[in-house]
Order: sequence, then structure tokens, then C-alpha cells
Amino acid sequence: MSMTLSVVVPAYNEERTILQVLLALQEKVPQITEIIVVDDGSRDQTAALVEKAAAADERIRLIRQPQNQGKTAALRTGFAASNGDIVIVQDADLEYDPADIQHVIDPILEDKADVVFGSRFLVRRAARILYFRHYMANRFLTFCSNLLTDINFSDVETCYKAFRGDIIRKMIITSSGFGFEIEVTAKIAKLGCRVYEVPISYYGRTYQEGKKIGWKDGLDALYYIFKFNWFCSMEEAFIEKPVFPSG
Repeated sequence: MSMTLSVVVPAYNEERTILQVLLALQEKVPQITEIIVVDDGSRDQTAALVEKAAAADERIRLIRQPQNQGKTAALRTGFAASNGDIVIVQDADLEYDPADIQHVIDPILEDKADVVFGSRFLVRRAARILYFRHYMANRFLTFCSNLLTDINFSDVETCYKAFRGDIIRKMIITSSGFGFEIEVTAKIAKLGCRVYEVPISYYGRTYQEGKKIGWKDGLDALYYIFKFNWFCSMEEAFIEKPVFPSG
């Protein structure tokens, strides 16, 4: 049975890269049924560029947030608007290559997984070498998350996370900023569903090139690790518990 695929793209001031990302999605992931770009109050031409792209491809949809609310809020809006059997996140910069999406969703298509994370730290296809402090912070946050979820992830902060659509649409997402990565990991762990990791490429940006995450986001992530693992019940995590095969 074929499955439909929704790609949610949160975007904030990404006029330099958004069209390249959309073109790559169109060319490298032909099975996409919808691309939902959530413009998070951009002050540049991001929304206008997406509108032009949407006029040429009916799969592309633009949703505009009334003001900048952060990546997690944009994702929450995009997930609620999605219809796909599978939903995956794609950043609006060029750090992640849409060519890897097929590898990420394959375990779901093969009915082996309900959720798949694309890891930058497994055997990688290609990776730009940048900030050591970011690498160490990610490893530390992943370790702390694993300690409480008892799931052996190698990269909880990865952008590429693919879900069965009913799982992510039933999830109650309450964090802010970049908190989504930690929150979703904790709530997926509560489900006990089938989770896979696959290796992906990574082409990180410098701050001069537009990278947005900072040290405060790391502190917020540490707070969210404890909040969503220790102080969030299943009833607070999902509107209703998704039904999926055991495994």
C-alpha cells in the first residue's frame, strides 16, 4: 500500500535558501504529496518567494504565523495542517539534504518503524565540520535524554524526524523555541513505539551564514529533558494514545 508524505518546513528569514530547499524537495523526493511551509513572522522575502513557488506547484502550501513564535510553534502549526500518512520535518536552510529523506522514511514504508530519526553521528555520508562546542553540547543533551527515556539515540537534536502522521498529529506540543526536539523524544519514549535511526548527511552553517541556535537553547533543552520525562503524563502528552503495531 502506498503512503502519502507531508513535509513540514518551518522558516524564519530564509530568503537566501528557501527556494533551493523547495526545489530540492521537488526534485529529490518525488513521492511528496504536500510541502507545508510555515513562515514564522519573517521580515524578509521568505513568504513572498514561497507564494510564487506555490503558484507553480499545488503541493506547496504557505501558512503565515502572525508573529515570530519560534521553531516549535511553527512545527505545531504545520503538523496540525498536515494530512500525510508520514510526516517529516525539513529545515528551510541547506544544512540537511532532502536526498536523505527517502532513507529516513524507508523503515516506516517497510512497516518496521513508527518513528525514525536521521542521525548525524552514525556512519555518515558527508558532514561539514564546524563547532566542537555544538558537538559536545549535543552529545551531552543526547546522553541526558537517553538516561531518562532509556532509548539509545545517537542524535536527539537532529532535524530529520519522521513520524506516522497520526502519532505526531495526536501529540500535544507545549514547548517553545527549539524545545521540540527534546519534547518529541520524551513523548515518543512514553508510547513505546518502534523507533529507528538512520545515517544522514549534514552541512552545518556558521553563525555568519545564518545559524540561529545559541547557548540559551541548550539550557532550555536541559530543562525540557527533565520536564517532559519526569513531569508529563501520557494524558498530557497525547490527545489520545495512537494505535500502532507492537514491536
